[in-house]
Amino acid sequence: MGAATGPAAPFRFADLRRGGEDARPELLAGLRDARASIPPKYFYDELGSRLFAAICCLPEYALTRSEARILADHGSDIARAAGRGRLLIDLGAGDCGKAAGLFALLQPAGYVALDISADYLRDALGRLQQRFPDLPMTGVAIDFTRSLDLPQDLLAPAGAPRLWFYPGSSIGNFPPDAARGFLARIARACSATSPGGALLIGVDLVKDKAVLDAAYDDALGVTAAFNLNVLNHVNRLLPADFDVADWRHVAFFDAAASRIEMHLEARREVSVQLAGQPRRFAAGERIHTEDSWKWTPAGFAALLEEAGLPRQRLWQDAEGGFALFLAEP
Repeated sequence: MGAATGPAAPFRFADLRRGGEDARPELLAGLRDARASIPPKYFYDELGSRLFAAICCLPEYALTRSEARILADHGSDIARAAGRGRLLIDLGAGDCGKAAGLFALLQPAGYVALDISADYLRDALGRLQQRFPDLPMTGVAIDFTRSLDLPQDLLAPAGAPRLWFYPGSSIGNFPPDAARGFLARIARACSATSPGGALLIGVDLVKDKAVLDAAYDDALGVTAAFNLNVLNHVNRLLPADFDVADWRHVAFFDAAASRIEMHLEARREVSVQLAGQPRRFAAGERIHTEDSWKWTPAGFAALLEEAGLPRQRLWQDAEGGFALFLAEP
């Protein structure tokens, strides 16, 4: 697969999101709760997706570079273990850059990119297909945290074994019990195909608190902008009338819980209209926007086994701060 030599064939695209039908009740329930919250999937409107891509370039946010080093150092071994010629299904594809970096190694039979941000994904696939015009590509705008049930006509070529790809430690956004349940759904999806499927997943590991704190509260303020932008997205979805200037970004590592927490903290007492109903926030009150659990290699291996993925290979970076697992039923 090299550079394009002629016009790229159009990629297929399906929008399976249910829009406000799902978003409004979920957002209202979280924001009206005594301990207000917004699920982290709502970070990813088009601007949020671009801000996250910028976060991955920051010096403080090392996990993206660590994952890339593992793939560079162990790519051939990973490809042999995972198998070439599979249908590569990219969970949370974003700009599709991480998956594209695997194309030469894995020589996929097809590529299916899943992401909640439809416009961003469509643009990314358009650029990608100019580079790889002969690779069958499908984009699916979907909240895959709710369901992994994809129409079979989107999973082409139909006979290819499937490799589910979940990079960047996004699994850390799930509490442990929910992570186990999500991985169990992937295990069932792997077992449902013949030949069987596999999962290649990135996991950020426990490390020094100062390193983790800086990764989620960078000096340039890009992560702060990413966190604050969720309010703009909520304003459109509900609608609501959050003023970003009323809030500040807060992030820290809770070592006892082994997780990063991100919040938005009210700078002053504010009243916000949420779908026509007022909600008052006291000065200093917080909206919880994200958790990112950090794992030990042994702990995550046990989680995979409990989810029905006991056959495992593990690769780590030299510093021991990030891991890639290949797991199968």
